[in-house]
Amino acid sequence: MAIEALWSNKLRTVLTMLGIIIGITAVIAVTAIGQGTQKATEQRLQSLGTDILQVQSGAARSGGVRQGSGSATTLTLEDSEAIAQQVLGVEQVSAFLQQNAQVVYAQNNDSMTIIGTDVNYPDVRNTHPQTGRFFTQEEVDAAKPVAVLGPTARDDLLGTRSNAEGAQIRISGQTYDVIGVMEAKGAQGPQSPDEQIYIPLTNMSARLVGNNSVKGLAVRGVYVKVKSQDQLDAAQYQITNLLRVRHGIFPEKGDTDDFRIVNSADIINTLTSTASLFTVMVVAIAAISLIVGGIGIANIMLVSVVERTREIGIRKAIGATSSAILSQFLAEAVVIAAIGGVIGIGLGIAIAFAASNLFKFPFVISHESILLGFGLTFVIGLLAGVIPARNAASLDPITALRSD
Repeated sequence: MAIEALWSNKLRTVLTMLGIIIGITAVIAVTAIGQGTQKATEQRLQSLGTDILQVQSGAARSGGVRQGSGSATTLTLEDSEAIAQQVLGVEQVSAFLQQNAQVVYAQNNDSMTIIGTDVNYPDVRNTHPQTGRFFTQEEVDAAKPVAVLGPTARDDLLGTRSNAEGAQIRISGQTYDVIGVMEAKGAQGPQSPDEQIYIPLTNMSARLVGNNSVKGLAVRGVYVKVKSQDQLDAAQYQITNLLRVRHGIFPEKGDTDDFRIVNSADIINTLTSTASLFTVMVVAIAAISLIVGGIGIANIMLVSVVERTREIGIRKAIGATSSAILSQFLAEAVVIAAIGGVIGIGLGIAIAFAASNLFKFPFVISHESILLGFGLTFVIGLLAGVIPARNAASLDPITALRSD
């Protein structure tokens, strides 16, 4: 009887469902998209290594204003070698320089990020050549003008050229032979490794940057790969003490460190926590639309009671009990919410699937979100139908029969 009553008023039923459909669709879609982007972020960071410490040069001061990390020349290649030799648990280290420069090939002229580094970089950063090769130790020692391109840098510079190896590019007026192209990694925060160009550290120091440290070959930072992730904190503590000794820094005298250490595990945990909080916030906002949908059901059901007063009177006159009337109106509210919930879940999954294909992140649908969404619709339908159903069940049959 409840289903027949809803079917006989199709437009009203559909309009009543809309609030629930929109709310459940938002909850499912936002939850899935949030979990998918969170998973994609974790995968990209893990692809660069979760067992990495990044030691950065200190910040310079200009006019009393502190500049960004790496703006001062406080780390050297010798510091990198000392970390590799003296810190327990360290597997490999890779020192690097970084600078933007004009890169020219044929008619193409772009500003790109140049990374000067050593032969350990591919293993430490878990990024290897897709075609060609990385430079050798002999090329680093001899400061050879060779370059390895990120895939996006290759496309921007070389365009449709099928074979990048053998091409010659000019970086800040200096000619470099392209010997390889790195595998694609995707964007990592504000920068993408795919847009970078890699050259030997010694060449970059001599020809592009200039060695401005009196203590040795200056570097922008050092990537430190430890043997296991649970050794990160211990390695960070040892590196801090080692560099303080080498740089003559005494915290007990009020000295401040002229370097900064970034822990990759801390970054991943922070990003994961931030993504989770953002997802919870958006789901909470979407849940408000469910409440609005519940209010809509209650409103329509109250109107329905008024419109069907005479029908209720007839049913009671021929023997329908108050509990039967109560059950029918509750059933109508729950059926509206349940059907709206099923449609909303289907639409939410479809939107999440389309978004994952469009923006290239993992498609993640948790059973918990589906069960939560459907459970919410059932509860909202039940609560929204209580007052209208009680009003209908409490009608006096004689009064109801007299109504127009």
